[in-house]
Amino acid sequence: MSVNIYALPPLPYPYDALEPSISKQIMELHHTKHHQAYVTNLNKALEASSNALAQGKLQDSAAQLSAIRFNGGGHINHSLFWENLAPSSSPDSSIAAAPKLIGAIKSTWGSLEKFQEVFGAALLGIQGSGWGWLVKEAVTGQLRIVTLANQEAVVVGDTPLFGVDMWEHAYYLQYLNGKAAYVDNIWKVINWKTAEARYVGSREDAFRALKAHI
Repeated sequence: MSVNIYALPPLPYPYDALEPSISKQIMELHHTKHHQAYVTNLNKALEASSNALAQGKLQDSAAQLSAIRFNGGGHINHSLFWENLAPSSSPDSSIAAAPKLIGAIKSTWGSLEKFQEVFGAALLGIQGSGWGWLVKEAVTGQLRIVTLANQEAVVVGDTPLFGVDMWEHAYYLQYLNGKAAYVDNIWKVINWKTAEARYVGSREDAFRALKAHI
């Protein structure tokens, strides 16, 4: 039984492009080591599951589900994350690139500043490792903030507009235990153009990057 083999997607910018908000050292390690490990381990788990099913060993296939969920989530989250960042000098990082989304944010939270305050508090409230996401609800189309532990991914219903990685490997080499400074600075490199495209597009559009790297 054949399975899809996933590959590490290239970054859409150089490793030093997000400085000073995110250092070159962090980006290079985060991408080539951490994300690559999720891809490698996802492929191993998928192959083991497929081989077990081919042999009629459902119990052995099911034993791989935890690894598939964790590493698959890591691959999904990071693939989305790289694309929802942009250099601060880029027009894509300007809120002018997301008029419809910014309008919806202001309608929901009253102002962009209030949204950033609420989102930041949610990020800093994550216990241990995890992610914070701005999502568009599947049924209502309304915006909401969700936090997910470890490498749980936004895969049921909602459309992820942009996310922030709150694992220590995303900030510790640069900010040490200063998570609040990391959260403050990441607003400077949010790719609002990508967030806008995800907001006005379909849910499948948001996950298109995953299909490009099989």
